[in-house]
Amino acid sequence: MRIYFGLIALIFLGATSCFRGSSPDSVEMYPKVSPRFNIKTVEEFYDFLTFAEGSYPLVSAHRGGGFPGYPENSIASFAKIAKEMPAIIECDVRITKDSVLVLMHDETLNRTTTGKGKVINKTYAELEEYKLKDSEGKITRYGIPTLEQALLWGKNAVIYTLDVKKEVPYAMVVDLIHKTQTETNTIIITYSANQAAVVNKLAPDLMISASIKKPDDLTRLSNLDIPDNKLVAFVGTSEPDSSLYSALRLHGIKSILGTIGNLDRSAAKAGYQVYAEYINRGADILSTDRPFEAAKALDFYIKKRNIRSKYIQ
Repeated sequence: MRIYFGLIALIFLGATSCFRGSSPDSVEMYPKVSPRFNIKTVEEFYDFLTFAEGSYPLVSAHRGGGFPGYPENSIASFAKIAKEMPAIIECDVRITKDSVLVLMHDETLNRTTTGKGKVINKTYAELEEYKLKDSEGKITRYGIPTLEQALLWGKNAVIYTLDVKKEVPYAMVVDLIHKTQTETNTIIITYSANQAAVVNKLAPDLMISASIKKPDDLTRLSNLDIPDNKLVAFVGTSEPDSSLYSALRLHGIKSILGTIGNLDRSAAKAGYQVYAEYINRGADILSTDRPFEAAKALDFYIKKRNIRSKYIQ
């Protein structure tokens, strides 16, 4: 049913411009970031995201950040983070009434914008009238970005993990990634083996973030013929047993540990160096609401161990 809806929606996508240079929130208004990643092909992207001893640990900014003056799921926040570190940006994708893909976590506009109501009940033209609010609820000058704007801005600057909300057809997201030629820095998040299989069938070239919290989850993905080198594993928001990390590494799969919530609070209380301990115990990527603090710890960890990657500039 989801795929069928995706085929219909693609017709609308072709007739709807997601990237409007005249928009008050167009890509040109955001500061350019010096290239952080040197990844030119999908094969290099697979290689970068395959686990190897001495792999370069990364920070993933949950909802793309969100700080005073900088709203979550905004290109302004992405740019602020990318200036400070080579980062993964986790962001959320929703769809408007007229089939434009936009960045928004909540189903409604109420919390993070000056608008009200459900995103799916608004046209993109209506969304252009609203401004985003920052982490303190203050209105900013930034509008709601389209996914296309974000993808075009992010080339070589960040790696994206896209949390595709349930009303959004995967086919539309895949089509836009291919249209913007951002296969070399974009990962699609899935929450079940069946979802991962759908994405893999639609786009065998794209990287997938799959929920792998126990060995059976890994087996299920393998039985669905999803190649190990197309996967990164989200292991949950609490540290898993070390045996899971070991199993993933045997398959060459890097792990994302969600520190959002309790683990971030533990680091805030005990000190930023706790983030390095999460890496030392087996995580490869930290998905956090405190990207700058996590990056500080990982920078020390990287320098102490003299870790380098040919894919990071």
